[in-house]
Amino acid sequence: MRVTGLALLSLVIIVASASPARADLTAFWGVSPSPTTQSVKGFAVGFSFLVIGFEGEYSNTTEDQTTAAPGLRTGMINALVQTPTKTQFYLTAGGGFFREYLGTAAETSFGTNIGGGVKISLVGPLRLRLDYRVLNLRGTPVTAHPQRFYAGANISF
Repeated sequence: MRVTGLALLSLVIIVASASPARADLTAFWGVSPSPTTQSVKGFAVGFSFLVIGFEGEYSNTTEDQTTAAPGLRTGMINALVQTPTKTQFYLTAGGGFFREYLGTAAETSFGTNIGGGVKISLVGPLRLRLDYRVLNLRGTPVTAHPQRFYAGANISF
């Protein structure tokens, strides 16, 4: 009974002292080095509590027909675990849908991603976000495990 009371009291203290949810918006540009170096653009919208967060993101990797490198559009929902500090390091994983295309051929299916990064405070709510992801695309895509690295402008509100 005493352990249960202490556990309940601890839970009440944690919930009562929890910081309110924060949201952020990121616009990013980067590169995908696989199968060749291609441009990636996109955006992410997220919200987080002290250590746990969630985000939805859209990205578009440009097609390069001269090197037979497919384009890739993704829409993913991710969970983040992050440090509760001014400079936030984070790990993320999630899943969603993708569409890979090259010329008239296309593959649409489900994919997952895993990665990490850092959000560096600049001025006020403006932060620099650096992110690296490895994707795992299901079905029969040309590139099953594309990677991407991006830098983005992140606004916290």
